[in-house]
Amino acid sequence: MRILFANFEYPPLGGGGGVINALLAEELATRHEVSVLTSQGPGQERESIENGVRVLRVPVLFRRKQAAASMISMLSYVIGGPGAGKRFLHEHPQEIINTHFALPSGPVGDKLARAFNIPNVLSVHGGDLYDPSKATSPHRHPPLRHWIRRLARRADRVVGQSRNTLQNLAEFYDDSIPGVRIPLGIRRPPGGVAKRADYGCQEDELLFIIVGRVVARKAIDQLIEMMPKLSDVKARLLVVGGGPLIPELKKQAQELGATDSVRFLGRVAEDEKFHLLRMSDAFISTSQHEGFGLVYLEAMACGIPVVCYDYGGQTDFLTDGETGYLVPLNDREAFLDRCRALGEQRDACRAMGATNLERVEEYFIENCAAQYESLFEEVIQCKRS
Repeated sequence: MRILFANFEYPPLGGGGGVINALLAEELATRHEVSVLTSQGPGQERESIENGVRVLRVPVLFRRKQAAASMISMLSYVIGGPGAGKRFLHEHPQEIINTHFALPSGPVGDKLARAFNIPNVLSVHGGDLYDPSKATSPHRHPPLRHWIRRLARRADRVVGQSRNTLQNLAEFYDDSIPGVRIPLGIRRPPGGVAKRADYGCQEDELLFIIVGRVVARKAIDQLIEMMPKLSDVKARLLVVGGGPLIPELKKQAQELGATDSVRFLGRVAEDEKFHLLRMSDAFISTSQHEGFGLVYLEAMACGIPVVCYDYGGQTDFLTDGETGYLVPLNDREAFLDRCRALGEQRDACRAMGATNLERVEEYFIENCAAQYESLFEEVIQCKRS
């Protein structure tokens, strides 16, 4: 197949949605011709071949940060993407378009599909439909809801990565759209474990880790507030990732006297991330919502339990008391109790980590790609018949 992905973010730009697109594209590129139409970040080439994938980058305005897009940069992609895509499609006809994110990528994939009579599979990632931490979340605004509803209805298929995402599609947009659930996948992580001494941590500490963009939706302030209350189990938290809230959170840690129990490591390389996960005792997250939660899978693949809230796509693959703990949304006392339990019951903590190593096997990228591959073949055949 000749496959074109349309996604306003693609590594090194953006977060999980771009990462999974890259993993999917690279896996499919081992047996298909794969291209990606995305945004151009500072210092990036307009066109390149990356791990077997042709990457076309559309110039956008005010994309100054890798981790987060500005409203203007997203609007630039909506405006400039169709023109760049049409020029590419005139020279390189494609059999199918897979558009990732209803907004801002949705209009680009939709226009290209209609202009060239190509089937379009729309993949929604969760935050593009529903983000409770943002006043700009599309589900709060009737014009945006109408726009997404129209895009979803015109797509040949709509894919959601979790039951929660498909439920939000039905609740806020259109309950008549027969969405297809394809769980996301991760690449098998590299081996290796970091040494605690290299990061100022002691061997007998209960070491927690949170990995991700440091933004409001992650509610990392709740974790920082909790840490002084875990001094009895000698706990420490590693915050891995960049984002706009780091200065504010560092100030909070200082005010709470938690500077010794909370360490901010910033953005790290992929290998180091997995080394840090394996070094830790548990992954903890107070995120207010995840459309799927790739990072939870990464923690599972490193053999550590996960403590998080029971709201979001991660509930498809996490089980309370088996993979770690699922806590009612924003029940901080219960979250604190579960974290303390991991310190008091180290054998149970290790047993949960072992369970995760077994369960994560079905969530590697080759399984995700195979399901997308079958769907693409089905949609192409339907279009031709």
